[in-house]
Amino acid sequence: MITIGFIDYYLNEWHAEKYPAWIEEASAGRMKVAYAYGLANVPGRPSNAEWCERKGITLLDSIAEVVERCDALVVLSPDNPEYHEELSQLPLRSGKPVFVDKTFAPDLATAKRLFALAEAHGTPMYSTSALRYAAEYGALDMAGVGSVLSFGPGKYGNYAVHQAEPIVALLGTGAERVMWTGTADTPALVIGFADGRQATMHLYGDGCPFGMAFHGTAAEGGGKSAFVTVQSDFFAAFIAKLVEFFDGGEPPVAKEETLAIAAVLEAGEKAAAAPFEWIAVAK
Repeated sequence: MITIGFIDYYLNEWHAEKYPAWIEEASAGRMKVAYAYGLANVPGRPSNAEWCERKGITLLDSIAEVVERCDALVVLSPDNPEYHEELSQLPLRSGKPVFVDKTFAPDLATAKRLFALAEAHGTPMYSTSALRYAAEYGALDMAGVGSVLSFGPGKYGNYAVHQAEPIVALLGTGAERVMWTGTADTPALVIGFADGRQATMHLYGDGCPFGMAFHGTAAEGGGKSAFVTVQSDFFAAFIAKLVEFFDGGEPPVAKEETLAIAAVLEAGEKAAAAPFEWIAVAK
């Protein structure tokens, strides 16, 4: 049995709620979330102790105890990435496999520090949005693609990663500038790549599905464009990769891609304050 520990800002959130059963099922019972730590109790939500009692997970008093008792670690806090650096200090020194939930870091400098810490202690670590594993994106032939239009739900702060992740996974790490073209209610970002390719991201709120339009790929019927809406179970594919990681310790996402995503998202935050102006993506 591989024992997994959760480390979170607060435990009563959607990812912590769903991941334990999914991991146990995907691993055929070989892996179990057994211990957890929550940094804070949030007013209006069940406490960390109440959540753990309901889930049958042992709540521990410190991150150190979770790290000590577990074979693999998940740093959650999916909607509060500003806590990832604090929550990850001991896990990334442990040498044990660590998954850090999306959004990996609030800025590129933090992302670089987290990778440096993990590498200094020989700790295998990665982060990703589950949207990376949407089957519709994985089936695309990206040869010759010059332009991508991406759309999806949510707000920029915690949902932009779900579009930036597959954009970087499909187009690579060469983003060099971004431009904000959205509104307060409908954020939108143009991403310019060094080789002239371009991607746009549009966040249209809770009623919008995830999807992309492409120009330049070989669409059905031999055309020059393609359009896909995500309908596949991308979370199941994500959990399957997570289980593989905990089994073998080989991160399935390259550090360079995660850093590129952090840089694009950070540049997007800056671009929001200067609409319709190009903002350089940090390296």
